[in-house]
Parts: sequence; C-alpha cells; structure tokens
Amino acid sequence: MEQNKLRSALSIAIRAALAAGQDIMQIYTDPSQDFGIELKADNSPLTLADKAAHRRIVSMLEETELPILSEEGKPVDYETRRQWVAFWMVDPLDGTKEFIKRNGEFTVNIALILDTHPHVGVVYVPARRVLYFGDPLLGAYKVEDIVAWDENESLPDLLSRAVRLPMEQPKDRPYTIVASRSHMNAETEMFIEEAKKEHGEVTTISSGSSLKICLVAEGRADVYPRYAPTMEWDTAAGHAVAACAGRWACQAGTDQHLRYNKEDLHNPWFVVQ
Repeated sequence: MEQNKLRSALSIAIRAALAAGQDIMQIYTDPSQDFGIELKADNSPLTLADKAAHRRIVSMLEETELPILSEEGKPVDYETRRQWVAFWMVDPLDGTKEFIKRNGEFTVNIALILDTHPHVGVVYVPARRVLYFGDPLLGAYKVEDIVAWDENESLPDLLSRAVRLPMEQPKDRPYTIVASRSHMNAETEMFIEEAKKEHGEVTTISSGSSLKICLVAEGRADVYPRYAPTMEWDTAAGHAVAACAGRWACQAGTDQHLRYNKEDLHNPWFVVQ
C-alpha cells in the first residue's frame, strides 16, 4: 500500500476511534442507562455501547473501500478472508466487562492488517481521553486529553501534541509486569515467579483490555504475558502500536510473531516485551 494511502488510512482510523469513543461515553455517563446487556454465544457480554461503536467505526472506515472484520460484525468465512491482502480488524469496545464495572479500563481498537501483520494501529481509551497510535514510518505515539480531532487539523498538527513512544522511564524503576485484571492464572503466576528469580525486585500492574499492550509500548511495563484465550481483534491494534514502538509480540516460548487473519481467529498464548 502506498505511503499516502497509509497516512490517509491512519487519519481515518484515528477519527473513527475518537468518534466511537464519544458514542461510548454518551452511554457510559448516562445515569439512567442499564447498558442493554446481552450475552453472546460464548457468554461474553454485549452492550448498547458495543453496537453503537461498531456502527460508527464501520460507517467511517467504509470510505477506504477495504474489507472490515469487526468483533460485532457478521462472521466472514475463511475462504473469503484468505483473499484479503489488506483489511481493517476492529474491536469496537474491548473490555466490555470493565465497561460494565465502570472502571474506565476499556478501549476502542482499530488495526490495518497487511499480509497477516498489523501495520497501523489505533487504541483509544475514552474514559481517560488517551489515544495511542502507530505507523511503521512515523513510529508510535500517545496523545492525552483528547476527545475529538478537529476537521481542520492535519496529522502533523496531531503529532505536535503527541509524545513519542516508548517514553523515558526512571532508571531505578523495578522490572514491571502487566497482567490481566480478569485472567490471572497459574501460568501467569509462574511467569512472575521466574521473573523474580531473574530480575530480583518485580512490580506487577493489573489492567484491563488492550491497555496492557499499550503500557508495554509506552515503557511503563517491561512485559505482558498472556496465558489465557484472546481473539485477534483483541490484540491487533495494540500489537501494531507496540511494534511501532520497537516492542515484540510473540507466541509464548517462541520467537514467532503473532499472525492475523488465520483460519481460527483465536490467538495462541503470547508475550509482549
């Protein structure tokens, strides 16, 4: 894909993520709203915010004329998907359980996949007004206190407000592991114990949704081990941001990078570092 088209795709994805974030927050902050919670076939929750964010993102990404694979969209059979060279992978509201708990740790995730690799990634944290995005030529960035992006502003204008990732950290910061708030298990605990043997003092951070990957991209955490089920749309956008920040997301115990648009859309266990 040409550089100009990639830049245009990044800008559209950022605007779509911010717009979806506004739709989510309208529901999140409404005291009369019960979120319209439903259970999907896998017993994971689905809310009005998931649906609203999906509609907004799809309506805005359609102008790129690229296929869209969204968690809340219709399934697309592999025989069709395998023909896609470039497409959008979307999780309109990652961390629905965190949304329902009202703890603010939920994200909007949009990734551009090229040839099974996440190339461009946008992660927006609407309750915290924090935006992460990455492009291989630009690098990875974080923008704070952002709700919308003025139509008159260009990507260079946005970059002028952004901080390049990873951010410099205190030299005496202990080795830091970020773990899932909802999926701490024996394998993760064993990983932490092994890290203590290697690094001595170890600090752990608990977090929800794709924020965990962004904390590694940001430099606040050194590693994120994930020894529990995830889907490709859970990780694609964060993976792209982390990769643009010089981080790695590999299948646990190997140096094989996570791949996308597999026949089975489940991820293997992985480590981001």
